[in-house]
Amino acid sequence: MNKLLIVGTVAFDAIETPFGKTDKILGGAGTYIGLSASFFRLKQAIVSVVGEDFPQEYIDLLKDRDIDTTGLEIVKGGKTFFWSGRYHNDLNSRDTLETQLNVLADFKPVVPEHYKNADVVLLGNLHPLIQSSVLDQLTEEPKLIVLDTMNFWMDCALPELLEVIKRVDVITINDEEARQLSGEYSLVKAAAKIQQMGPEYVVIKKGEHGALLFHGRNVFFAPALPLEEVFDPTGAGDTFAGGFAGYITQSENVSFENMKNAIIYGSNMASFCVEKFGTERMVNLEKEEVLQRLQQFRALTQFDISLEDTEE
Repeated sequence: MNKLLIVGTVAFDAIETPFGKTDKILGGAGTYIGLSASFFRLKQAIVSVVGEDFPQEYIDLLKDRDIDTTGLEIVKGGKTFFWSGRYHNDLNSRDTLETQLNVLADFKPVVPEHYKNADVVLLGNLHPLIQSSVLDQLTEEPKLIVLDTMNFWMDCALPELLEVIKRVDVITINDEEARQLSGEYSLVKAAAKIQQMGPEYVVIKKGEHGALLFHGRNVFFAPALPLEEVFDPTGAGDTFAGGFAGYITQSENVSFENMKNAIIYGSNMASFCVEKFGTERMVNLEKEEVLQRLQQFRALTQFDISLEDTEE
């Protein structure tokens, strides 16, 4: 089986939405990515850091999903990264209430020896210098390097971010971030500018409005599945990335045509994430549910249309 190397936070979250609130629960980009990718046939490892306060049951949960945790550093006496946020009524905007970097402040990632030749590397949302240091440790060129980032790093670490962007094949960002990074309002123009920075592929996430994949002049759009219930969008983008990278790793195919499928798989996984608070839905998700919802995506996007010549 092919190997997927994930770099991202394993953390505590406290979330408040119009539908309720939670105390500290399992969160972090690396966690969402790993849980999502665990539904594919692959080997995967997470490189991250937690404090001594991180429960063993959460580590066991990752291991039960066949996620290699040898790259998960546990800092004795340290406290785990913590984020707290409140979502507005539309669930598209939120306020960060509290961020405690804790052990993440001094994190120096160490890639396990048996994953330095990973087939696919997914650099989750972290400081660009951390992302670059992971790439520096690889002993073989991956088939695909995927980068996820956000506007925070564009504001405070843009030079370092631009350096790591040069080294990746795919970048995944939302529409607001694509506009900020490129200086273009049109997402088509934004994607073209970002491709000039290095990535061959640009994925622009639009939340409940789906996702766009750009490669040269080629564009593909995947809709988001209309859902009856949306409780919490936390981690949806990371879950999307995990489904995207998981499918690519499993299929061993990095072509544009195959990435269309990967976008659908990513959207499919993200559609589950938002149905419960935090990682709850992903933890209890069954493979059969994933397959059934893929059929819904197929029905949503498949159509026949006549292209007959209408001239008299």
